[in-house]
Amino acid sequence: MVLDKVLSFFSVDMGIDLGTCNTLVCVRGEGIVLNEPSVVAVKRGTNKVLNNGNAVGWAAKEMLGKTPGSISAIRPLKDGVISDFEITEAMLSYFIRKVNGRSRFVGPRVVIAVPSGITAVEKRAVLDSAERAGARRVYLVEEPMAAGIGAGLPIVEPTASMVVDIGGGTTEVAITSLADIATCESIRVAGDDMDEAIISHMKKAYNLTIGEQTAERIKIEAGSAAPVEETSSLEVRGRDMISGLPRKTVISSDEIREALQEPIGSIVEAVTRTLERAEPELAADLVDNGICLVGGGALLRGIDVVFSNATGLDVRIADDPMTCVARGTSIYLENLEDWKATLESEMDEF
Repeated sequence: MVLDKVLSFFSVDMGIDLGTCNTLVCVRGEGIVLNEPSVVAVKRGTNKVLNNGNAVGWAAKEMLGKTPGSISAIRPLKDGVISDFEITEAMLSYFIRKVNGRSRFVGPRVVIAVPSGITAVEKRAVLDSAERAGARRVYLVEEPMAAGIGAGLPIVEPTASMVVDIGGGTTEVAITSLADIATCESIRVAGDDMDEAIISHMKKAYNLTIGEQTAERIKIEAGSAAPVEETSSLEVRGRDMISGLPRKTVISSDEIREALQEPIGSIVEAVTRTLERAEPELAADLVDNGICLVGGGALLRGIDVVFSNATGLDVRIADDPMTCVARGTSIYLENLEDWKATLESEMDEF
């Protein structure tokens, strides 16, 4: 224990929001120092990362959907969990090395946020990947707890706080009180499913095939969960499914809203189910405290209106919702000795 404290003076301890779409890294006392896509480019048929292990993050995302036959651009996390162990290890190693510095001989202590619904085997995969990537000690914290702390909710108080974290691969819905989760639900429906819904709509309505990055752009620029005052249109380019030739078309924001109804409906159902399981006293607190939205999905226009209409509660979007989980891991780092008992690590039995 004493040695661990001494070693911490020679390492850069960090908190990591290991997301399906983006990975954010924060350093104690410095805040968020890295925010890059969770993408790795490798030589096809191998797990060898290109450019001497540096084709990670932004450099790799630019290759998504545009790689020649000899290269694969891979997202090693799917639905919030590791789908490719070796590639995740290479990605974490790159990020840790980039933040910690090659010249340091002592690996960092790392707090990693993970979905609340992952299995013991999936937790072990995260722990092992981080350790093999160079971490000295790894702690796991559930994303709703990190998100709540990062959003400034009073989660340590004897009052209910509700957080809905809409990420890329998972949506975390949780009611917290007294520094723990009272009830929660983790569903594997989130931002990626919204992109897939847009891709499916373009195929059905226009016989046009588009890529993931184009779908994400459409969602950001024209997507909405509730009707907006001004209907906008957007030019979309892709490949014609009949002729096989490049083609462009124009779509309206109303179409995109309709296409997004299914994944948004699944998230709304998860929120209402969680509220139905809440203890009466906690439910009573939420009448005053409302719901806090975090994650990239919280930026979808009108999504707070949809949740408010479905639950009858006040709904607010956190300040800078995409960084709440990362900021929460930073707060855990700053109070590691006090919070250590609430975190899982490689020392725990699974």
